[in-house]
Amino acid sequence: MQKALEFLAEKDETLRFIIDNFGHPHIQKREEGFAALCHIILEQQVSVASAKACYVKLQNYFGEINPTHIYRASDETLRGFGVSRQKIIYLKHLAEKVLNGELVFESFANKSEAEIREELLKLKGVGHWTVEVYLMFCLQALDIIPLGDIAIRNTIKELYDIHTEAEMILLTEDWKPYRTLASYILWHYYLKKRNKI
Repeated sequence: MQKALEFLAEKDETLRFIIDNFGHPHIQKREEGFAALCHIILEQQVSVASAKACYVKLQNYFGEINPTHIYRASDETLRGFGVSRQKIIYLKHLAEKVLNGELVFESFANKSEAEIREELLKLKGVGHWTVEVYLMFCLQALDIIPLGDIAIRNTIKELYDIHTEAEMILLTEDWKPYRTLASYILWHYYLKKRNKI
């Protein structure tokens, strides 16, 4: 990671400022597979704390969050743990795809990022942000910048005074091949500034 931090600090003085003044970012590593993708779906458009609370309730109830448990659970049960009606549809659809063999997480080891992205985007309720977070947290992909993430976008707007996606894409070209680490640096700044870590 040190080599990548040095590369980014040399390429971008704003990233260097964050590293020097706020320290190194925490790199997330999550298990791969069904439960991890469920967790990321729960995180869509809600606070991290709210999604985690919901996920922990599901874990405590089921013991293990697996496709069979989610598929067989009643909507009422899932609603009781704070899962929205829309996300119940997404989780059950995901469970069904795994149970019928259409989605095999173990096969990802032999697939490119582009192939994984294409496969996951076919799922109901899974967009680019969800796929990018899965690639970053679960598969440790090195060159992902989730511009659909509100914290990333707001931090770029604040620090670089750029506001369009086209400008953001152009900015982040300089961070290749370590855009994932740059994303963690931006998240780290965002959370530190708001006293959330």
